[in-house]
Amino acid sequence: MAYFLEQLINGITLGSIYGLIAIGYTMVYGIIGMINFAHGEIYMIGAFCALTGFLLCKLVAITFIPLVLILVLLFTILITSAYGWSIEKVAYKPLRQSQRLAPLITAIGMSIALQNYVQVTQGARPKTLQPIIDGGIQFSVQEGGQIIYVSFLKIFIIVLTVLLMLLLSFLINKTSLGRKQRACQQDQKMSALLGINVDKTISITFIIGSVLAAVAGYIVVLFYGVVDFYIGFLAGIKAFTAAVLGGIGSIAGAMLGGLVIGLVEALWSAYFSIEYKDVASFSILILVLIFRPSGILGKPEIEKV
Repeated sequence: MAYFLEQLINGITLGSIYGLIAIGYTMVYGIIGMINFAHGEIYMIGAFCALTGFLLCKLVAITFIPLVLILVLLFTILITSAYGWSIEKVAYKPLRQSQRLAPLITAIGMSIALQNYVQVTQGARPKTLQPIIDGGIQFSVQEGGQIIYVSFLKIFIIVLTVLLMLLLSFLINKTSLGRKQRACQQDQKMSALLGINVDKTISITFIIGSVLAAVAGYIVVLFYGVVDFYIGFLAGIKAFTAAVLGGIGSIAGAMLGGLVIGLVEALWSAYFSIEYKDVASFSILILVLIFRPSGILGKPEIEKV
C-alpha cells in the first residue's frame, strides 16, 4: 500500500509537468486553431533558463532557498515568455489566414530550429544541477506499519501547480482578458468588430502558454536535475497527447490528460516493464480516441458555415 501511494504521488508530480505544457497547446489551438509544435522547445528553453538562473544565484552567493526559488522562477518566466512572444510574431502571425498545412510545417521547422539553436549555444552534453530542495515528510500507514516518504520538492511542485491552475481559472473566467480570449475562441471576426484587439489577445495567449511551459521546465530542473537540448521533443509529444486525451481546447481537460499520462507512466514503471511505459500511455490515447474522439472533457467541434 505504501509503495502504491508513493508511486501515486510520483505520478501526480509527473502529470503536473505534462499538464502545464499541455495547457499551452490547448490554449493556442482553442483560439487560433493551430497546433504549436514548437511549444515543447519553449519548455526546453525554460528548463535551460532555470538552470542558468540557479547557477547565477550560486555565482553571486545568494543562498537563501526561498529567495533563490522566487528569483529563478521570475527570471525563467521573463526570458521564456519573450521567446514565446517572438515565435508567435515571426512564425505564426504571418500564416494565420493561410491553409492549415502551412503553420503546421512552420511549427515543426521552428521546433527543429530551436533545438539546434540551443545545441549550438549550450552544447550537446546534458547539463546537471545539484539538488536545491532537500528533506521531506514521513507518513505511517496503519496497515503493516509501513512508512511513506514525501519530499518537500514534490509538495512544492504540486502546490505550485495547483496555485497556477487556480490563477489561470480566475484569469479565464473572471477577467476582461479571459472574456476576450473566450470571444476570440468563438469567432475572431465578430470579436474584432466588437472592438477586441485580436492580435494582442492571441499574443498574450502565447505568452501565457509560454509562462506555463517555463514553470514546467523550472520544475523539471528541480525534480530531475538534468537537462539537454532534446528534452522538449518527447515531453512535447506527451503533452500534446495529454491535451488530445483530455479534449483539445479544454484547459481542465489538458490538466486531467496530463495527470492521466503521468499516473499511467508512474504506475506502469512501478509494476511492469519501464521500457513500455510510453506504449501504455499512447495505447490509452488510442482507446479514448476510438470510443470518445473529442477526448475526456472535450466537446464535438461545430463547424461554422
